[in-house]
Amino acid sequence: MTGRIIICSLLFSLSAAGQEQETIDSVRTEESAPTTFMGRLHQVQQYLDNKAHASVDPHYIEVPDKPWRVILRYKETALDVDYENSLVDPSNSQNRIDLKMCFEPPTSASIGFWVGYRGTGLSYSYSLAKNAGRYFSFSTTGAKYGFNFRLRRFKTNEASASVKLLDDGKTYMEKENSGHMPAPVWIRSVYLNGYYVFNGRRYSQAAAYNQSVIQRRSAGSFLVGATWYQSSFDNSDTANKSMLFLSGNEKRISIHQANIGVGYGYNLVPFRGFIINAMVMPTLSVYNRVKTDNYYCNFSMTDGAGETDDYGEWNKQTHTWANGKTQKPIGLVDGNTLLEEIDLWGGDSETNYGRVQFNVDVRLGLAYNWKNYFIGAQAQFNRFSYKKDECKVVLFDGYARVSLGIRL
Repeated sequence: MTGRIIICSLLFSLSAAGQEQETIDSVRTEESAPTTFMGRLHQVQQYLDNKAHASVDPHYIEVPDKPWRVILRYKETALDVDYENSLVDPSNSQNRIDLKMCFEPPTSASIGFWVGYRGTGLSYSYSLAKNAGRYFSFSTTGAKYGFNFRLRRFKTNEASASVKLLDDGKTYMEKENSGHMPAPVWIRSVYLNGYYVFNGRRYSQAAAYNQSVIQRRSAGSFLVGATWYQSSFDNSDTANKSMLFLSGNEKRISIHQANIGVGYGYNLVPFRGFIINAMVMPTLSVYNRVKTDNYYCNFSMTDGAGETDDYGEWNKQTHTWANGKTQKPIGLVDGNTLLEEIDLWGGDSETNYGRVQFNVDVRLGLAYNWKNYFIGAQAQFNRFSYKKDECKVVLFDGYARVSLGIRL
């Protein structure tokens, strides 16, 4: 029991393609090459323009004459990572420690731009807050399809945690704390999303999110979508050894997840030029691969009751105690010195294929168009979860942005 009570003290350690042509007259070649390139580029543009007009019902969707768009965006991004892990005492399964950690960095603001032709474009955002991350995205949309790619990387040392001790299945002690971790936790994510619109001639998802077309009348549609999501949660800096020990010495968790879902979207047009969009798509993960990298540690979670061995001093070179053992039960340790004595090194990896998980994709969008200008506001919320044994991580990722654009 003494060893498990010691755990609570650790909680407060948080502080256009061109074709070459052979010719004798090199001057004629140099003069004709640009003409050939521009001609082919014009053909591609004309093909995209014709396809854009032919794919929609003009009574419901208007295709602007000017195909280019330049958009200035301001975005607020919020992220929440919830980590839960239960550590069971091998000597008594009714005794366990429930650990919950939440990493929730302050909402970060970023400013960026989007440039595109018709439904295809690139965007880049630069965070206005220090160390809040970088964002890059690519998107393309048509009458019946859409594809989005998003890359993100950031770090945070803001954390809150709670520990609950259970003795014979009953809560014995519970403590909470929040603050700054000694070293930051790195979080990286890649998001790929594609969808198909059944009523693409009358309903446009792009009308509210990148304004490549203008919704003229209210309409809705069912959608099917697929998402590939991969992320890594990296807490490998040993400066965070108290939290590493409490989380079962897990220094890095990597997830690769494929989701499919069916949803519904609706565009409400209360008056000309203005659109309100809402889309909800519940999804199921059909592929869920979790890889965990762990440290080795010189302490175990067991209570150590009844042991009489003298463990002596810890040797960091041989990774053994004086009695030749690698791990010492925490029940035999003075709680005031445990943090200094924890040693983490090396480790192994484990890969598991998790169970089906339920996730959700929710989007809201507003846009107003006048002449060759438009303004908009969009928000998106994603929930991703993954679980391995007694460890569970849930990531909530959302943003809200406003935009101002012009058609050229």
